[in-house]
Amino acid sequence: MAKDDKVILACEVCMSRNYTTHRSKKNSKERMELRKYCPKCGRVTLHKETK
Repeated sequence: MAKDDKVILACEVCMSRNYTTHRSKKNSKERMELRKYCPKCGRVTLHKETK
């Protein structure tokens, strides 16, 4: 049984770490990328998974 991992998403524009979420390592090997709202930038930007 695979365990879900907690990941932190950081804004690509200002590098602010805004969101935390969970994902299953079993289903994906590459880093998560989502378009989310960044309160520091004030707009929707690409957020990538950090360590």
